[in-house]
Amino acid sequence: MSTDYSARHLSVLEGLEAVRKRPGMYIGSTDSRGLMHCVWEIIDNAVDEALAGFGTEIDVVLHADDSVEVRDRARGIPVDIEPKTGLTGVEVVFTKLHAGGKFGSGSYAASGGLHGVGASVVNALSERLDVEVDRDGVTWAMSFHRGEPGIFADAEAPTPDAPFTPFTSGSELRKVGRVAKGVTGTRVRYWADRQIFTKGAGFQTEELLGRARQTAFLVPGLGIRIHDERGEQPSTETFRFAGGISEFVEHLASDAAVTDTWRIQGSGGYTETVPVLQENGHMVPTELNRVCEVDLALRWGTGYDTVFKSFVNIISTPKGGTHQAGFEQGLLKFLRAEVEKNARRLKAGSDKLEKDDVLAGLTAVLTVRLPEPQFEGQTKEVLGTPAVRAIVSNAVVKGLTERFASPKRDDKAQSSLVLDKVVAEMKSRISARAHKETQRRKNALESSSLPAKLVDCRSNDVADTELFIVEGDSALGTAKLARDSEHQALLPIRGKILNVQKASVADMLGNAECASIIQVIGAGSGRSFDLEAARYGKVIIMSDADVDGAHIRTLLLTLFFRYMRPMVEEGRVFAAVPPLHRVVAMNPGSKPNDIIYTYSETELQGVLAGLKKQGRSYQDPIQRYKGLGEMDADQLAETTMSRAHRTLRRVRVEDADAANRVFELLMGNDVAPRKEFIVAGQGLDRGRIDV
Repeated sequence: MSTDYSARHLSVLEGLEAVRKRPGMYIGSTDSRGLMHCVWEIIDNAVDEALAGFGTEIDVVLHADDSVEVRDRARGIPVDIEPKTGLTGVEVVFTKLHAGGKFGSGSYAASGGLHGVGASVVNALSERLDVEVDRDGVTWAMSFHRGEPGIFADAEAPTPDAPFTPFTSGSELRKVGRVAKGVTGTRVRYWADRQIFTKGAGFQTEELLGRARQTAFLVPGLGIRIHDERGEQPSTETFRFAGGISEFVEHLASDAAVTDTWRIQGSGGYTETVPVLQENGHMVPTELNRVCEVDLALRWGTGYDTVFKSFVNIISTPKGGTHQAGFEQGLLKFLRAEVEKNARRLKAGSDKLEKDDVLAGLTAVLTVRLPEPQFEGQTKEVLGTPAVRAIVSNAVVKGLTERFASPKRDDKAQSSLVLDKVVAEMKSRISARAHKETQRRKNALESSSLPAKLVDCRSNDVADTELFIVEGDSALGTAKLARDSEHQALLPIRGKILNVQKASVADMLGNAECASIIQVIGAGSGRSFDLEAARYGKVIIMSDADVDGAHIRTLLLTLFFRYMRPMVEEGRVFAAVPPLHRVVAMNPGSKPNDIIYTYSETELQGVLAGLKKQGRSYQDPIQRYKGLGEMDADQLAETTMSRAHRTLRRVRVEDADAANRVFELLMGNDVAPRKEFIVAGQGLDRGRIDV
């Protein structure tokens, strides 16, 4: 191997070459996530104009040819010559990295874009990009091919496959039309480069609609229209909200309210030393006075899940940062002080609240606006500006102090309910910890602390073992004879377990069936769940094929989703599929009869029609299994438990938020949405009623 390594071996990537060589640095990935990031780089430029007070309408068009177009009616990209480069403002924005109007405080007081690479990165990663700007009574246009300006010779509709001629001596910003005086705006249409993005990467319509809805909540009065022209039936969705983040919180909250939506606003100043570009082209460190504005909407509900969204200049920060840390610090500091003041009424003792106690059941949206925020990377998922933490914390403490000191009857009642809720959470946490410590002591002192009703398997190979959770003792007896005792363990449950979506942690741990399931799996529960410690590779819910069996299965899935979610996310939870019917098809002579199992009424009718067509008879009446206990061991083994013949349904969570909403709808405290869901269902078919 050569040891020669000198300066001539170094590669220097100029301009947009670097983006095409290392796209992940700028858009995170080259799959669907990166494709969506490009869309939002262009949309966010239009949103920044709206934040600055220019333009209240944004149109996003997903064309049938997989191109994307973003239209706004804001000021339009500058078309005059930028003196340092000698290029038009349009070409600078789309071809030069770290160029734009968001570095200083002249054009935008607070914006989402701040690195000056968004539009140029999208251009570099596009097979074709067209931009049109309405300014000065004229429509100006320019086209790019993989970042290079030039002209496409379009025959009819624009396409990236049209012949392309790059500019040679100088670029041309073409005049392609005229507009009325005072009409301004920008239209950007681009075709993502399939040389860059992975095969199968596509625009996620639901994600686009969700983000558009979110942006409309964050910028009250801004209208965002999404036109999807793909498919046979084009669709249009429009989002506009006047209520801002208060309305956003109401949209996010899925449980019944304990408090109204409280709005807290504040601001704070700080100084920051940043390099400032001087007229002579030098960067000089300068101390600047900054202002950070805080806007917070929050409400507590009867549930136990936390929904928290944070934003910086309308840019989502899903991984938090200093603003989220400040919010949690201020909230915990204030509520700890309030609980200490009311310790006697609340019977709180000397125990202290923790973060999880105050966040339980909380739905909150936090937005901060500040000039030139410091993010970690171009994807802007974490805010790093240190001074924001104290400003947000102080604003939260001040706002809650005013609310709790309010003489209004509603404010007093709701403040008292919040204290009751967080103290109840604290007591539940302490109770759960005591229960866990008790179990640990038992494990240390006893040879086995597993429930006596567990029928364990012999194998110690976790990956090859299965735990069947069986409905009732009658099914357990049959399952004992039908199982493979080397690999299959059985745990019977009696009746319907607790609905843990409505119950507290303490109630869940106090329920014998829930506690025994958690104990048998052996990996803990909640935030302390350790998947590596699970005693079984698969957990299979085996309930009767009737309405009660389906309800028991739903209750068990609720327990796993809320307290042992990693088991579900890893695909280790299954539902057994027992048959509904057993058809004995008669054979002539001494030949044994054929046994056919069916799993639905439709399948049964199909089998019977097939036998009739073949001229074969069958035993009547057909056996209909009402429960697992009606099968003998051979039948149960063959249809439901034997690895060679059985069918299992794997329980998966593709979208945790969507799954959470479904569990809250079906199993939560709020009855009205559940009733609407049932009424709006498929209707009642008398033929489907099991009589």
